[in-house]
Amino acid sequence: MFDVNEFLKKAVESGASDIHLKVDQPPMIRRNGLILKSKLPPLTKEIMNDIITLITPYFFRSKIGSETDMDFSYHIKDVSRFRVNVSQSMYTPNIVFRKIPYEIEKLEDLGLPGTLRQFAEYNNGLVLVTGPTGTGKSTTLSSLIDYINGKYQKHIITIEDPVEFVFSDKLCKVSQRQVGIDTPTFASGIKYALRQDPDVIFVGEIRDLDTLDAALKAAETGHLVFATLHTNDAVQTLYRIINMYDPGVREQIRRQIAQTLRGTIAQKLVRTADGNSRRPALEVLVVTSTVKDLIIKNQIEDIYEYINKGGYDNMITMNSSLINLVDAGLITREIALEASDNRTEMEQYFRGVYRGTKNGDDD
Repeated sequence: MFDVNEFLKKAVESGASDIHLKVDQPPMIRRNGLILKSKLPPLTKEIMNDIITLITPYFFRSKIGSETDMDFSYHIKDVSRFRVNVSQSMYTPNIVFRKIPYEIEKLEDLGLPGTLRQFAEYNNGLVLVTGPTGTGKSTTLSSLIDYINGKYQKHIITIEDPVEFVFSDKLCKVSQRQVGIDTPTFASGIKYALRQDPDVIFVGEIRDLDTLDAALKAAETGHLVFATLHTNDAVQTLYRIINMYDPGVREQIRRQIAQTLRGTIAQKLVRTADGNSRRPALEVLVVTSTVKDLIIKNQIEDIYEYINKGGYDNMITMNSSLINLVDAGLITREIALEASDNRTEMEQYFRGVYRGTKNGDDD
């Protein structure tokens, strides 16, 4: 017999971020970015089906066996919340659990700059947090939302698939809605949120044009909208948004984005030098009047150089963030190069920095 709750408890205690269950394989965890196999016996298809029956919420029970993908939350009291994905691979079930902590941490405790709070100070507009799956986007956004919750008297609506961090009302009223249970889609959730007297709307993910349209409309009509995208940097994010529309309307969309976008935060998690944890590296774009002009004129490629020179507006490139981690001794140069999307620039930096001493003599 395999006790999934006991295994999840031990996985959380060991510092795992994710738990993977697969037929004919022993249970596995992800810790510090690496997949590790347990020494337990392989899981049978019968055991996996029993686990799915146990963990699936009542609302999704009718989908078992007919749906090949399901997302929902699971909770073990005094252990953790989990975001769960049940999928099918080669006709057999897979389950992945993502640990969701009870406590919502402050930005500084997450290793993120407190300057990110500038995005929580806006009264309206769109803020995008981007990056691959598992890079801490939801954790960063939960910290920003909790900051608003503790400082302002507003109504915050979250639309998620599934609900991850659970917020308690502080100064704000927080309404959390799950796609598939409380609202059919992200787009309809945003549409009806506008009739629920919101100040802040958090959209778990922009997956399609309808959701993007709804998010832009909400941002234009006086609401502060936070959302996530699976893109690696600001330039890619802008292209992704614009290219979701037909070519004939892209000029109009660029103007709309220039007026509504407040900034983007692209995030990665990189292994520390000692291999015992991970640290966030990030690119931050603040949409200034110059950035607006570049977007309108379709000079989006020039935005990277502007970020590189925009430290005075709390902007930073991913490479600069990685270099700061290297300089602080938190990660190695090898890890920085591995994580960089612009290795040539990074290599040039390291050659320049380590070519000579402060007196200009060669090493």
